[in-house]
Amino acid sequence: MKIAVCQINTTVGDFNGNVEKILASLKKAKADGCALALFPELTLTGYPPRDLLDRASFLEASKKAVETVAQGAQGIVAVVGTLLENKGSGNALFNSAVAVKDGQVLYTVHKTLLPNYDVFDEARYFAPAAEPAKPFEYEGLKIGITICEDIWNMPGFETHKLYQRDPLTELAKHKPDVVLNLSASPFHAAKLSTRKKLLKAATETVNAPVVYCNLVGGNDELIFDGNSMVTDVMGNTAQLGKSFEEDYLIYDTSAPSKMSTTGPLSDIETVHQAIVLGTRDYVRKCGFEKVLIGLSGGIDSALVAAIAVEALGSANVMGVTMPSPFSSKGSIEDSRQLAKTLQIEFKEIPISPLFEEALKDLTPFFEGKPSDATEENIQARLRGITLMALSNKLNRLVLSTGNKSEIAVGYCTLYGDMCGGLAVISDIPKVMVYELAKHINQHKEIIPEATITKPPSAELRPNQKDRDSLPPYETLDAILRLYVEENQSPDKIVKAGFDVGVVKDIVKKINQNEYKRRQMAPGLKVTTKAFGMGRRIPIAQKFKEK
Repeated sequence: MKIAVCQINTTVGDFNGNVEKILASLKKAKADGCALALFPELTLTGYPPRDLLDRASFLEASKKAVETVAQGAQGIVAVVGTLLENKGSGNALFNSAVAVKDGQVLYTVHKTLLPNYDVFDEARYFAPAAEPAKPFEYEGLKIGITICEDIWNMPGFETHKLYQRDPLTELAKHKPDVVLNLSASPFHAAKLSTRKKLLKAATETVNAPVVYCNLVGGNDELIFDGNSMVTDVMGNTAQLGKSFEEDYLIYDTSAPSKMSTTGPLSDIETVHQAIVLGTRDYVRKCGFEKVLIGLSGGIDSALVAAIAVEALGSANVMGVTMPSPFSSKGSIEDSRQLAKTLQIEFKEIPISPLFEEALKDLTPFFEGKPSDATEENIQARLRGITLMALSNKLNRLVLSTGNKSEIAVGYCTLYGDMCGGLAVISDIPKVMVYELAKHINQHKEIIPEATITKPPSAELRPNQKDRDSLPPYETLDAILRLYVEENQSPDKIVKAGFDVGVVKDIVKKINQNEYKRRQMAPGLKVTTKAFGMGRRIPIAQKFKEK
């Protein structure tokens, strides 16, 4: 049997668009002689639909979409992910897969393991399958069908011990000939190697090849990298789909052979491609075509601009430099040079007149108070006002430019440089920002070398440098990784070799600035723990960890 693996980019709630992609893939698969076509998890609804699942009309739209796909699957089986109603106890819905052909539903299976950690909330909406799934018999083969998390509950993997049941072990008792997995597994750096090990272990458990179809595309904060794959009966990766783009594979159960696969990308290239895809899909799926970026002459805004051009094209990107009394001539020229290299529209709108007027009006109320961060924040907020005004008038989405290191410790201005519709690099630590900039420049200079080499500065007061307020970024990023991504205590971080005073200061700043992060634009997730939907820290709390 030939099985088509259809790695498509779906949009949450776009039932018509998702069905159109499914039917196009079915047409191709049938023409290629495939008997079955496999699609990602929740193919019809898009992933993750979140609280749209509470709407009865959403379930009805899903039912109609299943009917449309079933009618379109003439002479070929389509295995698609969808919602099904739970008429028993527990949550009202199942996360399900259906096999449809010639207008009929031939087989149904419900997801057993419902992830409820990090960015996942499936136990909030779905009921687990009550009974172990049996294989679906078709054309003389026993075909096991599993859904994403159902293959992750094995020793040595991150979700092991979260669940009492193991769907793969249950399925193995029926001796399937092949196991299919519909997946919506989000990207983080180095995750592909984990998935390869996982599928090898899954193959060994069921003693059969595993055909894995993963979602590709960006939906809000999450980026799905694709990399659908097939493992042979020995657990070797026989086929590997493309990263960060739609793809189509064919696996022949009667004549399995190792086909050429794309070479592995470097870790920095995967992050690069991830944020390009995440930016493109967020902007377009939200109904925008054009974006706007405040260019400071610094490396963060330069990186965001370069990413935006890759994602959307030069014609759809505008850069705006907004010099203040403390902006250096070099920063303005670096912004101008970047815009010229990227071939984007460029505007210079000085905020000095606005700043002078603001100080004039506010000085009577500041009498007796020394100049401090207040005046610095006024400048940042005037820039925010300027960008959002242009956004409203020109219908351009503002991309904010703060990196993870600065956002973590609050080295950013709420309603100022934090304003915007998407925080492109909010999960990129500063050291990685430099790595990405150098990676983008590997063939020719796109980001000006002066932007990369000069000491970073907010330029909101005379001779200001980031190092005046923060430890070296190598130190900050290492502590940030241990505290935020690995959940290590301050004491353990100190024992790892970091200065106790520095650790306490950074941890204090991270905790104090939760209120800022709660109000920032959605950011693209590329690490194991991003600031956003997968990290839920109370703002009003007094827990002091040692």
